[in-house]
Amino acid sequence: MIAIKNAIIWNGNGESLENHVIFVKNGVFERIESEEKITEAYAVIDAKGKIITPGLIDVHTHLGVSEEGVGIEGADFNETSHPVTPQIRALDGINPMEIGFADARKAGVTTVQVMPGSANVIGGEMVVLKTAGTIVDEMVIKSPSGMKAATGENPKRFHGAKGKMPVTRMGVAALIREKLIEAQNYINSEKKDRKLDLENMAKVLNKEIPLRVHAHRADDILTILRIKREFDINVTIEHCTEGHHIADYIAKHDVRVSVGPTMSTRSKVELKDKKWSTIKTLLDAGVPCSITTDHPVVGIEYLVTSAIHAIKNGITEQQALQAITLNAAKHLGVDDRVGSILPNKDADFVIWSGNPFDLNSKVEKVFINGEIVN
Repeated sequence: MIAIKNAIIWNGNGESLENHVIFVKNGVFERIESEEKITEAYAVIDAKGKIITPGLIDVHTHLGVSEEGVGIEGADFNETSHPVTPQIRALDGINPMEIGFADARKAGVTTVQVMPGSANVIGGEMVVLKTAGTIVDEMVIKSPSGMKAATGENPKRFHGAKGKMPVTRMGVAALIREKLIEAQNYINSEKKDRKLDLENMAKVLNKEIPLRVHAHRADDILTILRIKREFDINVTIEHCTEGHHIADYIAKHDVRVSVGPTMSTRSKVELKDKKWSTIKTLLDAGVPCSITTDHPVVGIEYLVTSAIHAIKNGITEQQALQAITLNAAKHLGVDDRVGSILPNKDADFVIWSGNPFDLNSKVEKVFINGEIVN
């Protein structure tokens, strides 16, 4: 059991608390109280002059399935043998020893969503896990957490270049619809042999998991919102690069979006209109937003740096914090466990030397489930 005193607590709910003590017991926040006597049962950490935040969350990564510094042997994120692979599970390709997890912990990132890549129209199931551990099954906090899909240039390039569908954006949309209809028929059939791809797509139709769709351009975002209406499914928009063009329309559709990786270059036509102000435009329209690095497109250690750029372009520090803590947890459906410093939530938190949105500030200590991991 530990007690942390004298810090300024940014609890993730938009509050900044002073003269409070954080009590941690059995891996969760036991209570957060105004100054009171700390019994000898608690090991005391005096964090005077420091700021404490919830552990950071990156909602869209390829940690462990796209290994850094390894090459083709560590490229386990795109099963490009077919354009539609909902039977794939990112969980089966994660190497928890991959160096990116250590980079995440050093940067204060304690929870991530890991997903297949965007080469396929439907890429497979994703998973939410903590960034500390050696056995991936013990790191998981939600599996599956969504079904990956992708629009635009990536599936066109990977499969169209082979003379296979999709060659066009029309083909991308058609393949998504075909697989959803096939899954509808599977659900409604009385006698059926098990089919893993259709079982997994049924989870989307039954609203057990959302369809999380890589969509940069405004027209691709509109296509996904159209499919959402047609099939009455839950979706999230991943990247949402041109979301600033249609923010008010997105706001009508009850979707969450992740924005990024805005620190990347304009490496393809879909990124030519990327802006750091996109997240402010979306938030102003009432669209719940998270910020992502899309690691390893941008290194996960730059999650806070990305938030700083968003602050420079109009959002507040508390909005930025929530975009990488509480709103991110809500995006993933794990806000009952992580994303804010509240009693009974997992004791995932970071002690900073100063304001986390000052690049001169350092991560001093990182805790996951109440244990120091960095």
